[in-house]
Amino acid sequence: MIIRIRATPRAASNSKYRDPFIGFMLMWMSYLSIGKMTDEHIIEAVGMTKVVIRDGKVVEVGEPGIHFCPLAKRFAMPVDPITKEAVQKNIEFRIRKFGMCTKDREVLDKESFVLFGASELMSTGLKTKTLDAAVICSDGAGSVIVRSPELVQGLGGRMSGLVSTTPYPEVIRKIEEAGGIVIDKTSAGMDVLAGMERAKKEGWTKIAVTVSGSQHELAELIRENYPESIIIAVHTSGVKSADNAERLVSVSDLVFACASKYVRAAVSKALIQGGIGVPVYAMTPIGKKLVLERLNDTDQQILVKNTKLPVEDMGKQPDPLM
Repeated sequence: MIIRIRATPRAASNSKYRDPFIGFMLMWMSYLSIGKMTDEHIIEAVGMTKVVIRDGKVVEVGEPGIHFCPLAKRFAMPVDPITKEAVQKNIEFRIRKFGMCTKDREVLDKESFVLFGASELMSTGLKTKTLDAAVICSDGAGSVIVRSPELVQGLGGRMSGLVSTTPYPEVIRKIEEAGGIVIDKTSAGMDVLAGMERAKKEGWTKIAVTVSGSQHELAELIRENYPESIIIAVHTSGVKSADNAERLVSVSDLVFACASKYVRAAVSKALIQGGIGVPVYAMTPIGKKLVLERLNDTDQQILVKNTKLPVEDMGKQPDPLM
């Protein structure tokens, strides 16, 4: 007798399979499929540079679209100017330092890298209970729901621009031990809507979620289906039109300008601006609250001044603006 079983991640965990043998076979074949996956991660790194990592090694680095970023100058491994060689050295440093895109990935961190970073704002919001949870993406795990400030900072503070990733059981286990929820353990898919739905089922309503600047349609869908969510638009250099920028800004609570001239032109109604070089703009009262809570959470000296927004410094912003 020949038994043919087509294993899928969903079927492997489906409760309708009551037969222990069938359930075991489905799970076993699912794990086999993970083992055959290509160990590959694709990142749009600093300067909008495409980077491909396989088996813990940088195997491809594209041409940067931006040549200067004030934030990149402050990296632990600075990237200034932004060149293919400098980007590769920075990524290789991250792989060595905390295991980025490997099974040895460290997932917790208490250190703040910048005053107004997305992960720093979410970490503070979780501390103050302004946020119940956050839906973010992580290399080695895909979409993740986090409720711990240290987990937000450990995952999101150390990388951005993740395009695709490979699941690592070791990384997923660390995330779960830290209280995180991994949405797709089999393929490490980045499904923000599935993350929002799961967070809602857990009973959380004040959910922060990060979306890439090019995902204005996704941001609109999140706002429509989860009106209480706190949408944070990150990695916005890829916003290539005024219309897309307006659509993104209109549904977001916090918007990072990055190197998009269209985003910078669309935030004139911001309630508050944090930073100048790569600023964040709070477009709603809840976004403003998170920025002000972040100010209260730091011991850095701060200048507070009322003025017309946005404020820019031509010598400290990304170059060129796109």
